[in-house]
Amino acid sequence: MYYYIKNTLQKTKKLDFKGKNEQFVAVLTSAEWLENREKFDMGIEMDIDLSAIHSTKAEVNYDSLTGTFSVPDRDKISMPNTNFAFALDEKGIVFIDDSGFVNKTISNIISSKRWTMPSLERFIYDFLEQIVERDRIVLERVDKELDVIESNILGGDEKDPSQRVSRIRSDLRDLRIHYEQLLDLGQELEENENDFFNEDNTRYFHLFTQRVSRLHDVASSLREYSIQIRDLYQSQLDIKQNRTMALLTVITSIFMPLTLIAGWYGMNFKYMPELEYKWAYPAVIAVSIVIVIISLIFFKKKKWL
Repeated sequence: MYYYIKNTLQKTKKLDFKGKNEQFVAVLTSAEWLENREKFDMGIEMDIDLSAIHSTKAEVNYDSLTGTFSVPDRDKISMPNTNFAFALDEKGIVFIDDSGFVNKTISNIISSKRWTMPSLERFIYDFLEQIVERDRIVLERVDKELDVIESNILGGDEKDPSQRVSRIRSDLRDLRIHYEQLLDLGQELEENENDFFNEDNTRYFHLFTQRVSRLHDVASSLREYSIQIRDLYQSQLDIKQNRTMALLTVITSIFMPLTLIAGWYGMNFKYMPELEYKWAYPAVIAVSIVIVIISLIFFKKKKWL
């Protein structure tokens, strides 16, 4: 698909490279790019392999700027990324995409944006903004989920959250890496090394890098929060184990004297006078009860119970 950049993107069947001097946006599949790349006169000789894309980056060439996007699915960040490539110069930008992501993004731009001062820089800015548009909501949702997990842990109601927290931490790591790559891309565009962009319009790229920088800080903060929640759950487990051990210690301490008494009078020596006394058995029971009561009072005062 081909578009001219006017007050919005104006769709056209083909681009007139000789007659018109208007900036354009082209969206091609990898097969269409191989067939038509000479028409764009961008001096790109290499074949673009979309399956080999693993990151978002930009590279400055002599007469063009090329790069790739690797965009995580915000609903399922752990799923494989959406990959596509681009090439641009002062005349316009070409996207090479087999996934349909770029066409969907451009449709969103057409339906929501109108420009009083249309330019290639403004289109690129809006395109990049579309990539991170939902990220604030995604990060807020993660923050609320971590808050709920923390509250449940402190309330003693949370089952083992380790797997979920680990998945959240992994997703936040992927987002943080994505933001770092977007920052590098934005800074590369802002530097305008080949003078493809109007110098006044590079402020758009600066605005974008500032927004991504804030998202990166939030993602990093939430990742640290997830680590703290993991440590909190472990500390709660340790507290429960310590309480259990303390209870077992108290029980053992209470019954040690009783075990001594039982062992002592279980020896059945011939000359043990207590064996002949009528009240010996009730007396041993009473002594045992007194020992238990005294032990409970002692441990209660020491706040071990």
